[in-house]
Amino acid sequence: MLQLDRVTARYDRLTALKDISLTIGQGEMVGVFGHNGAGKTTLLKCGVGAHKHIEGVITVNGERIIPGEVHRNVRIGIGFVPQGRNVFGDLSVEQNLKIAGLMHDPDYVSQVYKLFPILEQRRRQRAGTLSGGQQQMLALGMALMTKPKILLLDEPTTGLAPIIVKEVLRTLREINRTLSTTIVIVEQNVRATLKVVQRAIVLKSGRLVFDGPSDELGRQEDLWALF
Repeated sequence: MLQLDRVTARYDRLTALKDISLTIGQGEMVGVFGHNGAGKTTLLKCGVGAHKHIEGVITVNGERIIPGEVHRNVRIGIGFVPQGRNVFGDLSVEQNLKIAGLMHDPDYVSQVYKLFPILEQRRRQRAGTLSGGQQQMLALGMALMTKPKILLLDEPTTGLAPIIVKEVLRTLREINRTLSTTIVIVEQNVRATLKVVQRAIVLKSGRLVFDGPSDELGRQEDLWALF
């Protein structure tokens, strides 16, 4: 599915990722953890080709990701939800979803509504007037409208109330289970995310310092020493 082979990423003189090699298989649900500046967001950007200055090779289903060519890369089957509420605030919920699916199948909106019933209830409401949690669900729904094989999510629970965090994470697990979508989720909410992912990756100063089962990471008494 997603493979990184000795990937190094830089911002001018700053090295954000250092010689990262890993493979994420079809249908996996993986959490990526680490302090701010550890390289988590850069890892996702590299995966979709949104970061240009890299060394090494990244492939999805055997097709090479070309740095700087996001529009081409997403057609391979990558969905990317960056941090923040990335919706068209002046358009309705349903307009947001159908625009996202224009290159694929706008009628797939019915499947998105099954996963996010609240979006169907608010389908005629302007996206900018939704709550923060509802906007995050809409952003996820828009990514799903492209029918991705792999979904890359950058801190989707940031700023959400605990009860909404649980709902978002539960829905992600349902997406993974019912659609067989591979999910890679960057999160600061480590404990809650470890409960829904099967595998955990920890980055520290751009290096891979842990890659293993999520329950193994959760059992470590010195968990925070890794960060």
